[in-house]
Amino acid sequence: MTRLNASEVRSDFADILNRVAYGGERIVLHRRGKDVAALVPLEDFALLEKLEDNIDLKEARTALAEAKKKGTIPWKKIKADLNL
Repeated sequence: MTRLNASEVRSDFADILNRVAYGGERIVLHRRGKDVAALVPLEDFALLEKLEDNIDLKEARTALAEAKKKGTIPWKKIKADLNL
């Protein structure tokens, strides 16, 4: 994986973007020696989104199972408890 200074990226953005988009290169951007962002191909980004969606789905299923097991609190009670 390539690391580039943010100012380098600014001056050669089109070339660097092509390296990512067409060459599949992953580039980490750093500023003052600290990593701040990454440029990745869309395929990598889509995979990351899919992984996050799967994690969200698993957490939602767990929450629904817990609500089914333990029950829920009626909305009216929540509003009353919060003086809404």
